[in-house]
Amino acid sequence: MSGFEEPSLSPSKRFILMASRLWAWVFLALMILFFIIAVPLFGGATFLSVRNSQNILVAIVPVLLLGLGQTFVIISAGIDLSVGWVMSLASVLSAHAIRASYNAGVPLFLAVVLGFLAAVGGAALVGLFNGLIIAKLKVPAFIVTLGTSFIVRGMALLFSENTTVIGLPAGIRDYGNESLFYWVRGEGGGFYVLNRPEVSGELLRQMDRILAWPVVITAIVVMLCIFLLRRTQFGRHTYAIGGSMQAALRTGIPVDTHIIKLYMLSSATAGVAGFLSTLRFTAGSAVIGDALLLSSIAAVIIGGVSLFGGAGSIIGTVIGALIIAVLTTGLVMLNVQAFWQFIVVGAVVIIAVLIDQSRDLILGRRGRGS
Repeated sequence: MSGFEEPSLSPSKRFILMASRLWAWVFLALMILFFIIAVPLFGGATFLSVRNSQNILVAIVPVLLLGLGQTFVIISAGIDLSVGWVMSLASVLSAHAIRASYNAGVPLFLAVVLGFLAAVGGAALVGLFNGLIIAKLKVPAFIVTLGTSFIVRGMALLFSENTTVIGLPAGIRDYGNESLFYWVRGEGGGFYVLNRPEVSGELLRQMDRILAWPVVITAIVVMLCIFLLRRTQFGRHTYAIGGSMQAALRTGIPVDTHIIKLYMLSSATAGVAGFLSTLRFTAGSAVIGDALLLSSIAAVIIGGVSLFGGAGSIIGTVIGALIIAVLTTGLVMLNVQAFWQFIVVGAVVIIAVLIDQSRDLILGRRGRGS
């Protein structure tokens, strides 16, 4: 979905346009096929297994959550460079909230809920700050969110006292690491739902966790974002602003208010990522999101969200995040050194941008975000 009517195109241009929309799906399928064949031959392991697939899903959770909010912002022809550090700040805030409330006698589940509210609420305030300056003072989003990233970085380090926030109740690890389903292979095993089997020894090594709770929560957020972007007025206004801000203003769309909401949404999804990282590692880290900003933007771009604004989808961002996760996981299993992983991902991003530009040239949308 792009929010624009396509002009009459020749059959060749229609083919190129279709290829530009499907290339990420085809690339993901071919990459998985390659690793299925290559990993057993050169890495000595099995790429397509339940455990490995679940590890990939867990790995994409923070990148995807950062990318979901970023998708809305980039479709509106903006950018948010602060989400990585917002995630870190949210991790610290949630850890403090959980520890303080639990030590005060609050039940564990309620302490976790308070941690979630602290993470998402604190993150949303950062988004409100970004949105107000961008919308009301007309400062470019690149500059505002770049400056905010430094401010939030300092706040995260300040609130954590430049160290990891520890001392959280051990029980929160279950929220971040247990799963919806369990499969114990071999004799004496079985399939379990919402009930982690009490096994040890060889059976424990043969137990696979399927759909960890962070993956389930992320899937719910993905579905909500799909509905918000495709089925609501909020989504239609996002496409319209990215297509032409002046045209959106002339049609009566409250552009300033909408931009503020977009940046709050972007920060809120980063807050969810920070909260889930706290549950997973039973600690709050002031640097957990530092390395994830570029990966989240790469996932959005690879997924087909136009850098010029006005085009893109949540499903595309999911595919982009999967491509990055599958690519890095496969290369690790092939014992490829880390710097080659960066080179390959960077090359894929450049290819995605070139495809995006070719699609925009065909549709005549160059510079439409202005």
